[in-house]
Amino acid sequence: MSAAAHLGALLPRRADYAALRRTWRADLVAGLTVGVVALPLALAFGITSGLGADAGLITAIVAGLVAAIFGGSNVQVSGPTGAMTVVLVPIVARYGIDAVFVAGIMAGVLILAAGIAGFGRYLAFIPWPVIEGFTIGIAVIIFLQQVPAALGVATPEGENTAVVAARALADALAGEGAWWALATVGIVVATMLVVPRVHRGLPASLLAVVIATVVVELADAPVALIGSIPDSLPAPSLPEVSMSQLSQLFGPAVAIAALGALESLLSAKVADGMAGVGRHDPNRELVGQGLANLASPLFGGMPATGAIARTAVNVRAGAHTRLSAVTHAVVLVLVVLVGSGLVARIPLAALAGVLMVTAMRMVEVHNVRAIVRATRSDAIVLIVTAFVTIAFDLILAVEVGIAVAALLALRHVARTTAMVAEPLPLIDLDTAEELRHDHIVSYRLDGALFFGAVQRFLTELSEIGDVRVVILRLPELQMLDATGAQAIGEIIDELERRNVTVLLKGPRAEHERILREVGAIDRLAHERHLFTDLDAAIAHAHVHAARGHDDRATAHRAVP
Repeated sequence: MSAAAHLGALLPRRADYAALRRTWRADLVAGLTVGVVALPLALAFGITSGLGADAGLITAIVAGLVAAIFGGSNVQVSGPTGAMTVVLVPIVARYGIDAVFVAGIMAGVLILAAGIAGFGRYLAFIPWPVIEGFTIGIAVIIFLQQVPAALGVATPEGENTAVVAARALADALAGEGAWWALATVGIVVATMLVVPRVHRGLPASLLAVVIATVVVELADAPVALIGSIPDSLPAPSLPEVSMSQLSQLFGPAVAIAALGALESLLSAKVADGMAGVGRHDPNRELVGQGLANLASPLFGGMPATGAIARTAVNVRAGAHTRLSAVTHAVVLVLVVLVGSGLVARIPLAALAGVLMVTAMRMVEVHNVRAIVRATRSDAIVLIVTAFVTIAFDLILAVEVGIAVAALLALRHVARTTAMVAEPLPLIDLDTAEELRHDHIVSYRLDGALFFGAVQRFLTELSEIGDVRVVILRLPELQMLDATGAQAIGEIIDELERRNVTVLLKGPRAEHERILREVGAIDRLAHERHLFTDLDAAIAHAHVHAARGHDDRATAHRAVP
């Protein structure tokens, strides 16, 4: 494919709206529904990130609209997410609010470049236990982030979420907390649990926030409120930045980009299984998310990703085309234009309650149970990924999770490597006598012989007893790398030093090439000790066994 054709495939096309004539009503209803659901989440995530409720709304509008048009999924809904707030909180604490906008634009460039380069296809290499462990860790962090607001105390200093939550609890127990905040959280949680049982189509989170806000207003309760938000969208502007700041923010930008790409692709993949409207284009999805993250900071928004919860709501509400995600953004614009005064009266504790319930619902218990019961390795990968996510860093967690999964997978593959001692068939030689195979052993190598299995291979072969000839049968060997080939060469050296002749039978053509490249074939006592036929190898072995090794040099010259 030419470069022009490749870039053209990443741009919007008429086919994106091919079904619009018959689905536009369902798309509009779905967009309205997901817009209502997204409102409290956007406000909450904006506040949690440290950028403010207005930043959350702007992100949902701008990033949601851009990603809907340019992204690779017909039903994906993008905006601020809990996972992204986890990354942004320490950036705000360390570098300040303005740094988030700069890092967001840098991340947008990186994600856009990744999409153009075709990196989207590599999502398939992330193991399921890593994804689930990552999700569990994010859910725990989101829940802990809400503890100060839920207890009605100021957020204590610190970057580690668990430590901050513990300090907030200590402040509340010391008498600095407000019982009204806990009561507000209780109202929200109860409403979100009861409403779906009454009617699954009702927007439980929005109703919960409305009910809690009305109760707080009627009781004139002393709880913290969102406060004023803009009643219009700001004009786009470039943040001021210096070269030194770009250097400092490169690491955070990479973290934002990695998380934005990962979460967006995971969300789109989940939507594929739910929607039944065709599979997403992972590279185009990265392009859309890259453009969304370039646009959002220009308007004062935070970095965005595809949002799994809102995408799921969109699909279940009947979305078929991108019109639903576009409608979701328009609904939020109307909230900014005509409803900013009402939004300002929402208690922070109410939004904390919404996010706490959202965090608990992020964990699919049946998935976790299935992984833990599958294999011990899968359980270890899930637990390690979740722990590193909570204790250290999201991106580090994915890296560690993939590394642990790879090591355990290599360990499993190495264990499949078998060296099987096989009885040799009796054969008729020229003398027409059936000779017994005294002092001759044959080993069949199965599985994969690579760096992970070499030590066990060397140990087993070096313990060979009273034999004169060893036949190594290689046709069943599925994988051989340079380390494995070097190991075969070393064992040939070891056995030949012990006056044991080594014959190789039937390596595959690609394996023979590797054996020759590393010099393993050259370590045989004679170039004719490489065979393609087993009977010929056995006959040759008998001649060596019969002559013995009293004069090895003479034997090798006479019987190559």
